[in-house]
Amino acid sequence: MKTIILAMLMALPMTMFAQKIGHVNIEAVAQGMPEYAALQTELQNLEKQFQDELQRKQTEIQTKADAYEKEKATLSETLRNYREQELQKAYEEYQQFGQTSQQEYQKVSSTKQNEIMEKIMKAVEEVGAAGGYAYILPANGIAYMGTGANDITDQVKAKVGSK
Repeated sequence: MKTIILAMLMALPMTMFAQKIGHVNIEAVAQGMPEYAALQTELQNLEKQFQDELQRKQTEIQTKADAYEKEKATLSETLRNYREQELQKAYEEYQQFGQTSQQEYQKVSSTKQNEIMEKIMKAVEEVGAAGGYAYILPANGIAYMGTGANDITDQVKAKVGSK
């Protein structure tokens, strides 16, 4: 009798500390979401618009520079200085637009990715609460996954409408 009670008392802490652990592949969830596909399309379109504008500005600068080089010898000093300043200003605007467009691209990308991550994390919390999980870890950050860990990727995908 004492052995049974002793065995039960020893097993009690182990069962009290046995916690349900899950893992989720966040990248797989995100890549299957319609929002992610829409973001990729939006970013591609934005990048194309910026590249097209940069190309247009570059062509415009090159055309002005070529015209200036042809006329340079016949222009007065005042007109030469004016054209050089005009070219310099156009080049500075080109550089400024390049920097501004990069910043806008990063801002759009970051904002939309954060929205997607928030939706995924909310779904992970809901699946975790519903499944009684003590921990849910990102699958790509786990050095070892034993057989006791549950993959909840499909459940999270279903919650966010990911394929």
